[in-house]
Amino acid sequence: METETLAAAAEIDFSFLALFLRATLTVKLVVILLIAASFWSWAIIITKLIAYRTTRAAAAAFDRKFWSGEPLDELFDQVGPTPEAAAEKVFAAGMIEWRRSHRADGGLIANASSRIDRSMDVAIAKEGEALNKGLSFLATVASTAPFVGLFGTVMGIMNAFIEIAASQNTNLAVVAPGIAEALMATGLGLLAAIPAAVFYNKLSVDSDNILAGYEAFADEFATILSRQLDS
Repeated sequence: METETLAAAAEIDFSFLALFLRATLTVKLVVILLIAASFWSWAIIITKLIAYRTTRAAAAAFDRKFWSGEPLDELFDQVGPTPEAAAEKVFAAGMIEWRRSHRADGGLIANASSRIDRSMDVAIAKEGEALNKGLSFLATVASTAPFVGLFGTVMGIMNAFIEIAASQNTNLAVVAPGIAEALMATGLGLLAAIPAAVFYNKLSVDSDNILAGYEAFADEFATILSRQLDS
């Protein structure tokens, strides 16, 4: 009897597709949701890795230009008031306010330094929003996907027990498919959550480092303009 049971269990298809097709509607919906969340997470991860790399390269290139000794007005004329690179946007925000702070007679409007600082802070805040866009989704997937998978597993096991009770048969050929279908949901939940958690932490640190670089540049730039104001 045991040999016949093992032989019957061996004939069952335990491939992912077969498990999905045999699963209940609830488990299927959970599986589809987790697969979609995983694909969307990887899309965000890949997009952010490329974007952060491009941003760091652009910031390094502009930093070299800024410290090359070229006059600030000439550099601003090259960059323009609406540049694409984030570091250049911070610089442009400061320079625009610097030029606006000059009166027609060449004098400076009061509190120019504080306005320049605020302008660059606003530009940095906008870039921070762009850098962090999508990271909240990774955090959500990382924290909720295991529980969504567990919900699918619980519902799958409940259905497996109902089928066992209905058939009044507890041999391996009856029990194994239902349990395997249920555990598939938990596995997919972890598969979606682990990369999302790892890359959320990495991308958050990368974003903070990039923003810290912008803030350091803004402080240095503000110091340079402050010296010109004092002179």
